[in-house]
Amino acid sequence: MAAFYADENVSHDLADALRALGHDVLTALADGRANQGIPDPLVLARATVLGRAVLTGNRQHYHRLHRRQPNHAGIVTYTDDDFQPLAGRIHAAVVPLPSLVGQLVRVVRPNPPAPPPP
Repeated sequence: MAAFYADENVSHDLADALRALGHDVLTALADGRANQGIPDPLVLARATVLGRAVLTGNRQHYHRLHRRQPNHAGIVTYTDDDFQPLAGRIHAAVVPLPSLVGQLVRVVRPNPPAPPPP
């Protein structure tokens, strides 16, 4: 299972749902780094030192960071959704990977089904 570093925008419900699926989730709050305005590059550096993939809904900044700093322990970005289905999609995206090191994993909310034809 994956070791995540959940930045401060990750809900506790999502972190708990991922733990229930067997993942190791360290939150910025538990690491004593929440509500301090720590810049994203430093969050990524901290996660990398700890050997954890950053888990974040801050897609735009972290996609850019991945291009600039590809040597990291992993980045998993997601599109907001109800935490239970989101946790399942994150789990399904990372479990098949042998390692998250250097990986950018994008987890997006599925499109709603098309309406039936008239």
